[in-house]
This record gives sequence, C-alpha cells and structure tokens, in this order.
Amino acid sequence: MTGELKDIKVLIIGLGKTGLATARFFARRGAEIVVTDEKTPAALGEAYGEIEALRKGAFVAYGSGALTGVNLVVPSPGVPPRNALLAESVRKGIPIQSELEVAARRIRVPIIAVTGTNGKTTTTTLIGKILEACGKKVFVGGNIGNPLIGYLDGPQDDDYIVCEVSSFQLQWAESFRPQVAILLNTTCDHVDYHGSFEAYRLVKESVFRHQQKGDFAILNATDPSTARLSESLSAGILFFSSIRKATPGIFLEGGDIVQQDISGKREAYPLSMIKIPGKHNIENVMASILATRVCGCSPDGIEKAVAEFKGMPHRIEYVAENRGVRFYDDSKGTNVGAVQRALETFPSPIILLLGGRDKEGDFETLRPLIRERVRELIIFGEARERIDSLVGGVVNTALMPTLKEAIMLAWGKSRAGDVVLLSPGCASFDEFSDYKARGRFFQEVVRSLPDE
Repeated sequence: MTGELKDIKVLIIGLGKTGLATARFFARRGAEIVVTDEKTPAALGEAYGEIEALRKGAFVAYGSGALTGVNLVVPSPGVPPRNALLAESVRKGIPIQSELEVAARRIRVPIIAVTGTNGKTTTTTLIGKILEACGKKVFVGGNIGNPLIGYLDGPQDDDYIVCEVSSFQLQWAESFRPQVAILLNTTCDHVDYHGSFEAYRLVKESVFRHQQKGDFAILNATDPSTARLSESLSAGILFFSSIRKATPGIFLEGGDIVQQDISGKREAYPLSMIKIPGKHNIENVMASILATRVCGCSPDGIEKAVAEFKGMPHRIEYVAENRGVRFYDDSKGTNVGAVQRALETFPSPIILLLGGRDKEGDFETLRPLIRERVRELIIFGEARERIDSLVGGVVNTALMPTLKEAIMLAWGKSRAGDVVLLSPGCASFDEFSDYKARGRFFQEVVRSLPDE
C-alpha cells in the first residue's frame, strides 16, 4: 500500500477534522502532501502546525497555484462542487476523490452505509448499538464524527463498519460499494452546495450505484423517487414504511412493527419498544431492523437494543419543564424536512423557534403544518427576513435578531401546556460554531429561566 502512494502528490482542500485525518493517512504512506484552506494559518492553529510538521507535508496558499504538480485532489466534505479549485481540477483532468472514496477502496470489512436528509446519525448509531448487543464487533464512523480514513491505520478486524454518509462525501465517490445501503429520505437541503434539489437527490441515490447481487438496498417506500429506484438496482431490495404495507420489508400493523419477506413469512416487534419520539424515529428504527437482520442479528437482540436506545443529543431532545411548559432542543434540525418531522411529533400547542443561516430551504412548504400545530412563530437570526417572507403571518409571528432574544420572547408568550421547540431549519453559523453549540446554548438559557 505504501508503494501505491509514495510517489504521488496529493492536494487536500480544507483542514477540518476530515482533512487532517486524510493528510495523516497519505503522509504515513509516503505521499507528498499539500494542504490549502481559505482560513489563515493563524486561524487554523494546531492543525496548521501538524501539517507543517508532517514529512513531505506543506500548507500552501489558497488559489490555482496549489494544483501545481498534483496527481490527486481530496476535498473536505464542506467544499462545494462548484469550488474554483475543484472546477480547475476537472478542467485539467486531475482526479478528485472524497475521503470516503479513498478509504472505502482500501477497507476489507463489510460496510453498512446510511444516508438521507434526516435521521442519519440516529440510525447509524442505533445500528451500531444493535450489532454490538448481538455480539458483533463494530466500527461506527464516517460523517458521524470518526473519519472513515482513520480506520485504515487499525487492524480492520471488525465484523462490520456502520458509516454515516453525507451528500458531500458521495459527491466525489466514484466506486463506493457498501454491502448494505440505506436511503432514509430525501427532502430539500443543501441547495446552496449542490446547486439544485435534483442534483442533491441524485447524489444521495448514488449510494446504491455500485452495489451488486448479494448486497442490500433499503429504501423508503413512501418516497416515490426512492421507491422507483428498485426497478434499476442490482442489489436485493427491502422497503420500509410507516404509513402502508411494504414488502419485502417492514411496516406498521396495529401496535406492532411487522417485517415480512417475499414468501409471506412474518416477524413482529412491539411499537412500544421505541423510546424516542416521532414518526420519523419509527422509520429510523425500521431501517435499522432491516439492516441488522440481514447481518444476522436476532429479533430478541434487536428488540432489547432498541428498547435501551434513548436517542441522540439535539434531536427533539427533552430539556426541561417549567410552569407546565416543556422545552425541546432540535438544533440538529437544520433543514425544512427536519422541522416538519419535529412539528409532527407534538400534538400540543407549539411555540416554534425557526432561523439561523439560510440554506435556501423551501420554508413555504411548512405553511399548512405551522397553521395546524404552531401557536406562536418566532423567527430569529440571519435568515429571519427571508423566512418571514415565506411563512410569516401564518400564525402570530415575531422576528428577533438572536436566539437568546427568541428564547426569552417564547418564555414570555408561553403558557401551561405549550411546547417551546427549537427546530431552526437553518445552519447555525450566523451565531454559533455548529448545531451542537447552538443546542447547548439553548439548553443553558432554558435551564436558567425563573420558575416563578
């Protein structure tokens, strides 16, 4: 493997967690590393220092000169396809591969890949928990926080890799072949990155492109474009649906989740085993059951692991109750589809906190649900005026510059029985470093509210 890479020159665009892990990988195998980032070396801090310390590693100025003599370009996940350096690489015929592609080409362990607009982290984590509960040795990583490329420096002795995969990673993955691939859902997101919803959808669907007979594709039967994929895929098809019967696959029937194969053989799981709220989480569990059953997990082991699973932080996470008002943190809800799922979770009157940095979301599609479920709409942050132009006035609406001001206004307007829901539908970068920082801030402010 060292011989394969030691004589090439690799440009890595972006020095975040994935970019740094990618630089380490290539450096350990003798490649010449050049890294560039729009941030200054001072802003990059320790990461810049590590690159400069690498043997045959260098940080270079951001611009076309970074491509000089380069044999391979590896963009970090947040670098959009229309980036000038990527466009110049395409024009010059320099190969481009995502970190996912570089890693997957060299991994010997079966991969379970989870993608979709919403629910990826919950489903990826739950699959890992089920596999572990059933005695399997598992690595859980990818877009969930542990770059897949870092796995290559270990013994590769796991039974399975469970990998969360984003559209950013799939954009430059030309041969990625997971043995089990799941597409949870596709709703409008990252139009600012991909250029159009259609382009985004096609990239998501590419997770199945290189699967073969003997692999499994797990599809959402209620998404027409996803369901139609079954007509063209080589892998074995399994469906899941929370609203209709789906075979071969899994669906709701009475108080049970029922899995049925093509011969009619059935097994049932009690719906009551799911402890995390929302119909969308029923679908996440369904997809997880299908994936782990084809990996040999027992129904009893699956049921036990699902019953013990308490969900993920900042995903419709209960925070506190004060004066009969319940507060929920859905800071991870960074797109319109996530907001829809959060609103569908609560029958109680909702005070919705919506806003942040816009990703060109189609907020107008939320109008019927806001009218039905929301008592007060508070729009905050950088995108507040655009969002207001699309959904403002459907119910009582207020605009606030910051999240803290939005929280305080919500508290002032709330009454016993209300749910105050932070489900922003936007990125966090106008005020916060990421959705986690936004969620932690929300929780801190909520817990500091007076209880009188």
